[in-house]
Amino acid sequence: MIATQTSRNSSGTTDWRGVPVSYSDPSAIDGLERAHECALGFRGDAIAEIDKVLAEHPQFVMGHLFKAGWLSQAMETRIYGDMVAAVKAAEALESKANDRERGHLEAMQLWIRGDFYGAVQKWEAVLTHYPRDLFALQLIHLTDVLLGDVVGQRDVVARVFNLWDETIPGYEFVLGFYSFGLEENRDYFKAEEFGRMALALRPDNPYAVHAVGHVMEMNGRQSGGIRFMAEHEKSWGSSNFANHLWWHTALYHLDVNDVEAVLSIYDNHLRSGEQHGDKYEELDASALLWRLKLLDIDTGTRWHDLADKWEPSSQDTLYAFNDVHAMMTFVSDEREDAQKALLTANERYVESASDANVAMSREIGIPFCLAMQDFHKGRYGACVDRLLPVRYMSHRLGGSFAQRDVIGWTLLEAALRARQFDLALALANERTALKSTSPQNWFYVSRAFKGLGDRDGAERANAKAHALLAA
Repeated sequence: MIATQTSRNSSGTTDWRGVPVSYSDPSAIDGLERAHECALGFRGDAIAEIDKVLAEHPQFVMGHLFKAGWLSQAMETRIYGDMVAAVKAAEALESKANDRERGHLEAMQLWIRGDFYGAVQKWEAVLTHYPRDLFALQLIHLTDVLLGDVVGQRDVVARVFNLWDETIPGYEFVLGFYSFGLEENRDYFKAEEFGRMALALRPDNPYAVHAVGHVMEMNGRQSGGIRFMAEHEKSWGSSNFANHLWWHTALYHLDVNDVEAVLSIYDNHLRSGEQHGDKYEELDASALLWRLKLLDIDTGTRWHDLADKWEPSSQDTLYAFNDVHAMMTFVSDEREDAQKALLTANERYVESASDANVAMSREIGIPFCLAMQDFHKGRYGACVDRLLPVRYMSHRLGGSFAQRDVIGWTLLEAALRARQFDLALALANERTALKSTSPQNWFYVSRAFKGLGDRDGAERANAKAHALLAA
């Protein structure tokens, strides 16, 4: 537990960090804190926990707002009705809410209308007035990840960080958020320092493990990353965030060409026969298989099984990041009808809708979907033509640098197959400059030199790759 009792101040009831709550029953507030801890630690079922609280305390407005806010982060159509219902329940209690809670309500009202950026601004206003509102901080940080606001992921924590310390319940989670935001902004030293501080305070903190794991991925510390993940595996929990940490572990193995380990991780941790509709597992599975596809690795029937899970949501148009991962499976399993349905739904959507996802779909989502079709059909030059102009806008798709790297990787492989070796060498050089310890990056340099007829350059790069593998 992150605390043991409800505190009070002169203005009335507060949560465990002194943030005002309009509902006065301490047991309800304690129940909310338990639910929030599930969300912070990716353990248990935060929605089930808050539902138990609301069953006993239906007038608890912040309980309804917590449920709505946490459901917003799923970005899935299947939960939309529950999210709207929670907002409606909070609206019915608005007269009893305090200013902080009204701010959360206004944010969620904007969210359900598709104004994700407006929702973030409302949560930021709440956080400005209540800098220890850990839920507002979490929602802003995670939404900035969803929207690809790289600077925001860091700076939302920076604005309040000096007002927190280890005496305040939840500080270890704030450190984890800051660690990831710093990593995404390439401040790797400080990111790792804060991530490890978070783990020292609370070893079972999967988000802090995730942040340090990102640092090691971006630095090309493959063996260290594999070891670090193994050391902390028991503290990952059993949620789908644990699947994501397995995905990160697979990336280390992929970078050193250990395909057998990658497939083992996929089969044992990312591949499930359940049709539960939870996208986290499906996103990571698609992203890993596509990377194997770029390396021309035979993955057997895995694409078919995964496409079965994606097809029911092929026309959701809720979040472009989901759509491109669905398209990976439809293209690779050659499901022409599903591809057409996804693209048609997206094209109609961007013509008629006005929510925040429209720009993500128009600028990155649809071009990448079309580029994947080109790649699979062997139209490599067309794939390059689609991706080259948008590669510096890829952050608008959302996710992390590690996740969006699939776009740059697809572009590079397409350039090689299109025999655009000058471009391929330039792109491969970019990758080695960012991560010089990656054998895969040096193999790409070697292939580009070979295509240009530079035998010496190809051999030097190939030797570099094999030296890294040996090390």
